[in-house]
Amino acid sequence: MKTDLLIVRWLGQKDYQIVWQDMQQFTNQRNDETTDELWLLEHSPVFTQGQNGKPEHILNAGDIPIVQTDRGGQVTYHGPGQLMAYILMDMKRKKFTVRDLVTRLEQSVIDLLQDQSITAIAKREAPGVYINDKKICSIGLRIRRGATYHGIAFNIAMDLGPFSRIHPCGFSQLKMTQLIDHANITSTEQAGRKLVDYLMKNLEYTRNVVFLDV
Repeated sequence: MKTDLLIVRWLGQKDYQIVWQDMQQFTNQRNDETTDELWLLEHSPVFTQGQNGKPEHILNAGDIPIVQTDRGGQVTYHGPGQLMAYILMDMKRKKFTVRDLVTRLEQSVIDLLQDQSITAIAKREAPGVYINDKKICSIGLRIRRGATYHGIAFNIAMDLGPFSRIHPCGFSQLKMTQLIDHANITSTEQAGRKLVDYLMKNLEYTRNVVFLDV
């Protein structure tokens, strides 16, 4: 059955808008037989503003472009050293609610951190994963035709400076953190390989096929 199979794609570093368009195209063209996919990658530096994003949360973008996107949530930053995990899932087939999916994505990151002896929590009122009130992972999704795209932004080993140019996720006092400050994991690839295992478990996939984009 398709419900237990996940195709995992490693895409390297890609421009945000190109990948966003590819996700939209994939979602528009999928049907009941389409296998779910997980895309792992990094982005070139970019601020993305969610559907309900307020302009006042962008303080000084400077030379970093701003993209108005179609995910939920407010403004955030993406750049090299941050692991993007985009889940392209048939929600009807999985029988997950949106809340279920967000919780399962958060739990996958929490499980990875726990494996590194790091205590982390999720906050229902502000989706994502936190270590000592600093945010290490953001969640943003779009549901179209009963299917999801967008997903997880997980800070691994990056320049956190650009977050000071915005109110991350719409919170003026929110501070960000990253995995390299808490564990001996130094690359998005290293973190991504671990995260796949937890996503497979929490999203109830038992088989995967991995493709490298070159």
